[in-house]
Amino acid sequence: MLTVLKAAATAALMLIVAACASSHVVVGNTRPPISPDQVKVYLHPPAKYEEVAILDASSKNSFAVGSQGKMNKVIERLKAEAAALGANGILLQGTADEYVGSVNTASGSATVVGNRAYGTGVGVSTPIMQKEGSGLAIYVTEP
Repeated sequence: MLTVLKAAATAALMLIVAACASSHVVVGNTRPPISPDQVKVYLHPPAKYEEVAILDASSKNSFAVGSQGKMNKVIERLKAEAAALGANGILLQGTADEYVGSVNTASGSATVVGNRAYGTGVGVSTPIMQKEGSGLAIYVTEP
């Protein structure tokens, strides 16, 4: 019975993690959580820091519009993930666009004569993209 419960708990945890728009892998010491507002984003390594975790985030399942809005959501999620681990900085390592599908529309008419169809119309396909970002959660020891 205990094995069945363990398996169910593991499956539930895997589903929760798969549904998340951010994740981390701890590679150093974590600290008590801080506010995401206290997390600074770095493009270049600061003078002294400790590595805390490898972070990944995306704009998945957000209502962000436009490339900048989606990137803002990625940064927001990276900061929240870092703050939860007590990291006061993120060393940004990369960003990317990810194709997640498309929206298709079509309008027109068709006429069938015998075994042939004749049609006129217009169709439009618009790609749906999301942003992704990765970084290293860090604890900056000297400003």
